[in-house]
Order: sequence, then C-alpha cells, then structure tokens
Amino acid sequence: MGAPFSKAALPLSHPACLLATWFGSGLLRPAPGTWGSLAALPFAWIITYYGGPIALAAATVLIFALGCWASDVYERAGGDKDPGVVVIDEVAGQWLVLIAAPLDPWYYLAAFVLFRICDILKPWPAGWADRKLSGGLGIMMDDILAALYAVAAIAAFRVWY
Repeated sequence: MGAPFSKAALPLSHPACLLATWFGSGLLRPAPGTWGSLAALPFAWIITYYGGPIALAAATVLIFALGCWASDVYERAGGDKDPGVVVIDEVAGQWLVLIAAPLDPWYYLAAFVLFRICDILKPWPAGWADRKLSGGLGIMMDDILAALYAVAAIAAFRVWY
C-alpha cells in the first residue's frame, strides 16, 4: 500500500496549491475527491449558520471563480490534466448541493453521499464537460454540472418530505 499522502506539484504554502488542494485535503489518499468533499462540509455549515443559504451561494460563486484560477495554475505547474489532488472543484460542487439543504446533519450526510455519487458517475452533461473542457474551467465545471443532479434530489426530497 502506498503512502497516505500525494506529493503536491507546488509548495502547499503557494496560494494556488492551498486552494486547489483545499488546505491539503486533496493530498490525502485514497479517494482525494471524497476527502475534499468531506473537508468542504464544516466550512459550508459555518457559512450557512452565520449567513444563511444566500451567503453559501455567494461563497460558492467566489470559490468557483477562485477554483478556476487555482486549479489552472496547479494543473500547469504539474503538467497533468485534472490532477486528482485538485479538490476545490469538489468543494464548489458540494457547497452548491448544500445550498438546497437545511442545517441538519442528516441532510448534510445525504448531500455528501448524493454529490459523491453524481461526481463519480458524471451524468450528462458533466461527463461531456469532463472530456471536452480543459484548464481550470474544465476542472471546475464537471463538478458543478454533476452537483445539479444532487441539488435536484435534495430539493425533491424536501418538497416530498
């Protein structure tokens, strides 16, 4: 079995690396995307607790923009297309799903699981974006598109429940 951490293409102190790996959570193995999504949860909880879902929506837009920049810088530094250690895309996607969820641990668990499933399966158009878009925008966009399926599931459950 390999080391529990991946090596970063940039020093962790570099702002692009710090953001792209979401404070190093993307360097954890196995399944860095799952670690990144998990690391996004407490931030979302705090943002929503103090500012409500509108604050989380604004933070999601901001993290998407910063993620496009950071993941592009990181990808160019390492030379790999969509490196696994870049998990800021999971953070943006996870936060997008959590906008639809109330501050409830069960909803957060459901949002986490639903997003991970959608991110792994990449239903259309997420799979298309993953294959066709490149650079920072490509890294970020497939997760946002996958997250929309999880948002729909959470919203439908809230209406039904």
